[in-house]
Amino acid sequence: MFDLIIKNGTAVTPNGIEPADIGVAQGRIAALGTLDAGQAAAVIDAKGLHVLPGLIDTQVHFREPGLEAKEDLATGTAGAALGGITAVFEMPNTKPATTTPDLLADKLARAKGRAWVDHAFYLGASAENAGQLDVWETMPGCCGVKLFMGSSTGTLLVDDEPVLRTVLENGRRRIAVHAEDESRLKERRPLAEAPGASVGLHPEWRDVETALRATRRLLTLARSTGRPVHVLHITTAEEIEFLAENRDLASVEVTPQHLTLAAPECYERLGTYAQMNPPIREARHQEALWRAVREGVVDCLGSDHAPHLRAEKDRPYPLSPSGMTGVQTLVPVMLTHVAAGRLSLARFVDLMAAGPARLFGILGKGRIARGYDADFTLVDLKAKRRIENSQIASRCGWTPFDGFEATGWPIATVIRGQVAMRDGRLEGPPIGRPLRFP
Repeated sequence: MFDLIIKNGTAVTPNGIEPADIGVAQGRIAALGTLDAGQAAAVIDAKGLHVLPGLIDTQVHFREPGLEAKEDLATGTAGAALGGITAVFEMPNTKPATTTPDLLADKLARAKGRAWVDHAFYLGASAENAGQLDVWETMPGCCGVKLFMGSSTGTLLVDDEPVLRTVLENGRRRIAVHAEDESRLKERRPLAEAPGASVGLHPEWRDVETALRATRRLLTLARSTGRPVHVLHITTAEEIEFLAENRDLASVEVTPQHLTLAAPECYERLGTYAQMNPPIREARHQEALWRAVREGVVDCLGSDHAPHLRAEKDRPYPLSPSGMTGVQTLVPVMLTHVAAGRLSLARFVDLMAAGPARLFGILGKGRIARGYDADFTLVDLKAKRRIENSQIASRCGWTPFDGFEATGWPIATVIRGQVAMRDGRLEGPPIGRPLRFP
C-alpha cells in the first residue's frame, strides 16, 4: 500500500519526460511506473498535467524578524506554496541580521509550525563573525553563508579586502555572493541624487562596471583561497562572459525579472516598482543572460523575492527601496518562456530542482527518483491565466508582473507526500521542515 499515488501524469524524471504514476510511502518516492489506484490511501489524478520534481527557490527575503510589516515567514512561504515552490533558502538581511547561531536558531523556531514549505537559512557574513563561519555554516537548517560585497537592503556589508579573504578562507561550502563594488557605488551615487533624477537612472548609478569589478575581485579571492562561490542575480553581458571562463569555482544565478523585464521600458511603465539591486538593464544584457541559459552557463534561477510596502516604493527615487516580490510568480513567468521556446521544460527543471540540489548538496531533493523526498510541482503547461496583484500572498500585495498573461500554471504543490496547495488554495496545516545538508 502507498500513502499517495499520483496517477496519469507526465513526469519529468532522470530518465526523461514520460508518462508515469508515482507511488509515495512515508514521505518518500516508493515506486514509478503503472500503479493501481486501489493500492493507495489517496490519489491525485494528474491527467493533462506535468509532474515536476519539487522546485526550489534559493533566494528569498521573508523579512522576519524585524520587518514583518512587509512580509513574514508564514506569508512568504504561503506565497511559495501557492506558486509551486516546495523549498526555499531565506536570506540573512533581516533586523537583526542573521549573523550568529542564536539568531539562526531563532529563525528556525519562528518557522516551526508556520512555514508552508521546506526551508533553510543563510548566515550573513560580517567583520565580527568572519573567523567563525567555518563552524557555523554546518549547523542544522543552515544553507550556507551569504556575503554582501555592495550595500543593498539591510546593514550587511563586507568590502574590506582582509575581511573578505577571512570570510572565504573560513568554510568549505559554496558561498552565495551579492557582487557589486561598494567604492564605485559611493563614487557614482551623486548620479542618483542629482536634481530631477528618476528611477530610470538606477542602472546608470549601479552600472556594468560596478557589477563586473566586484565579480572579478570575488573570483580572484575565490581562486587564491580555493573557495567555491555562487554569484547571485547576474545582470550584465560582461559578467556572463567572465564567469563562463571561470566555471571551475563559480556557479551562476539569474532571476526571472532580469530574463523578462528590460530597461528603459520597465522603468517607464513600472517606475520604482521595477527597482531592484542589481538593476534591470537594457535588452543586450537580457539577450546575454538568455544565451547563458541556453549554453549551460547559468546553474539555477532564484526569485530574489524582496517585498516592500507600496508606501515605501512610492517614495521619490532614490529614497525608494530596491526589491520586488517574485516567489509566487516565478513558475508561471518561466513556464511562459518555456511555452515560447526560450528554454525547454527539462532545462527549467534543471535550473529549479536538480541544479540547486547539486550546487548546495541538499539531501533527498531535486529529482523524481525512488528514495527521494516526495516533493512535486504539478503544472498545466497549457493553462492561460493572468497574474494579478490580488493573487499575491505577500503582505505588500503587489507584483511587477501584474497583468502578465501567462501560459503555464502551478496546479498543486506536494511536500513529502502531503498536499500544500491545490488549485490555488492552501491545504493546511503548514508542514515545512528544515532542509538537510551533508
